[in-house]
Amino acid sequence: MFTLTRTENFEQDIRKSRFLAIAGPVADEDAAKRFIAQHSNPAANHNCWAWKIGQNYRFNDDGEPSGTAGKPILQAIDGHALDHVAVVVTRWFGGILLGSGGLMRAYGGTAASCLKSAEKTAIIPAYQARMSCVFSDLALVKARLLSIDHLVIESETFTDSGADLKLSVPVSEAERIAQTIQDVTSGRANLPLPE
Repeated sequence: MFTLTRTENFEQDIRKSRFLAIAGPVADEDAAKRFIAQHSNPAANHNCWAWKIGQNYRFNDDGEPSGTAGKPILQAIDGHALDHVAVVVTRWFGGILLGSGGLMRAYGGTAASCLKSAEKTAIIPAYQARMSCVFSDLALVKARLLSIDHLVIESETFTDSGADLKLSVPVSEAERIAQTIQDVTSGRANLPLPE
């Protein structure tokens, strides 16, 4: 699965109607709602949208005939194997009716063109973990952790004897990372594995 690295847009005219797609990465449902509110244009005739976050998704036709806008936008997201993405397609009506098939092609096609040209990045499944480390091991442990791709030290809180680390750990590397920490600290620090 992939997500977008930044917000992208694509605009086209179809039979005198103007269509503008704006797509971007979203972390959760609240972020998706904010994205839609931020990128909807109240002066336009329709602001149709879709978002997908894991198994959750929503779409909206915003006054267009049912199934002709939001669902084709969601299909464009799925068609590009994207996750954690929201897309708003805004339409300024140009006076020519497109019919149901024409609307589906216009909304889905505008969204797909926007997503096709967007810069993407792989989604690396990760889990949150906390571990404690004594001062004598801290520098070496942090150096090893920082050398691991996609591992993030989210916070470091000092204690009387060392530090508590909050980590985002790539699931695929968890066992190897846990073993490395055991080895470099002679068992004094342990990384919990995902359940």
